[in-house]
Amino acid sequence: MKTVAYHNLGCKVNSYEMDAMLEALKAKGYKIVPFEEKADIYIVNTCTVTNIADRKSRQMLHRARKMNPNAVVVAAGCYVQSDKDAAEADDAVDLVIGNNKKKDLVSILENYMAGLEAQTETVIDINHTDEYEEMQLTGTQEHTRAYIKIQDGCNQFCTYCIIPYARGRVRCRRQEDILEEIKGLARKGYQEFVLTGIHISSYGSDELLELMRAIDVVDGVKRIRLGSLEPRIVTPEFAGALAGIEHICPHFHLSMQSGCEEVLKRMNRHYTPQQFMESVEMLRSVFEHPVITTDVIVGFPGETDAEFEETARFVETVGFYEMHIFKYSKRKGTKAAVMENQLSEAEKARRSDVLEEIKKKDSERFRRYYIGKTADVLFEEEKEINGAKYWVGHTKEYVKAAVLSDGSVDFSNKLMTGMIVSQLDGETMLLSV
Repeated sequence: MKTVAYHNLGCKVNSYEMDAMLEALKAKGYKIVPFEEKADIYIVNTCTVTNIADRKSRQMLHRARKMNPNAVVVAAGCYVQSDKDAAEADDAVDLVIGNNKKKDLVSILENYMAGLEAQTETVIDINHTDEYEEMQLTGTQEHTRAYIKIQDGCNQFCTYCIIPYARGRVRCRRQEDILEEIKGLARKGYQEFVLTGIHISSYGSDELLELMRAIDVVDGVKRIRLGSLEPRIVTPEFAGALAGIEHICPHFHLSMQSGCEEVLKRMNRHYTPQQFMESVEMLRSVFEHPVITTDVIVGFPGETDAEFEETARFVETVGFYEMHIFKYSKRKGTKAAVMENQLSEAEKARRSDVLEEIKKKDSERFRRYYIGKTADVLFEEEKEINGAKYWVGHTKEYVKAAVLSDGSVDFSNKLMTGMIVSQLDGETMLLSV
């Protein structure tokens, strides 16, 4: 039995595809082992979203080669797709597999080990395909929450982003295949499903609502979450329809990037801060206290002090539960990488610190709102907090909550209702059940 070690980099879509590749390998009799162990085969599912991601991908490939010089080292995914020549020329790499070819991993790998030519291309021209790469999961690395890939590709071409070139144009998965996968996972006990993709808003607002309504009535489904949404998809009709879905989680990640209209234009983002705020207000008008989270890039080329201050004031006005704050990082091959007035790393760090302080204050205020309120928590794991053992999970709003563990009850994957009574630490609330 050959052993396979793996390392996944990047987004939830990559995680989904890694899980699917591991399932295919296990079905063929391969044994999966931790990446730190000596293995016959190493698979690195790469990322290319920034130059740093490229470097991390190369580092993991070289680490694999050092652990076993005689192993077959496979580079898969976005780094390979964006720079096939560099990946193939790397001495650490034996085999490259691009996007839309991960489903063929086992056959490509076995042909290689048998000394045969690959029967199909292992890296296709991703920008000229309309084929959705169908993969099916029967389990995931998590045991309570399953990420379900519903689309691939992006047509937005933001000036800072290489992903449309690594993932290709938008391709959407058939509803029947999504439902088949979710039904199978629900039968195995999964209760929460997160719809994810590279740009899930491109699935279409009507189609997305139809899909969620179909998932909503699947036996065993207790929660439906949405991945990152474009703010423009949120209309009064869309928000109202979401509120009518029984198992929807009022947790919405609206991709913002900047709170300054001029910076958004340079980013090629097709909305204004005012339109973004209108989308937030629509969701807040139909849900009692929804979580709104976002992404923000600080130090985008040409961002002046005044433009950054606009963003800082705007995020305070919105009051996000969580912000993923990124210091702008050049990505070779994007328009932003050659723009004038690139900011210093020190200035990016300063601006990031300002937003981190706003985030900390707003996030704590949001959590404290729930003290004294009843909440449903889906428990995931037992962990130590402040020297004591707790079972920890999340509310529908994705607020982390915990109950004290005495070691006698296994709360894993149990959905419990109780009252949030206090704050345990900087990010966890205490639930009384």
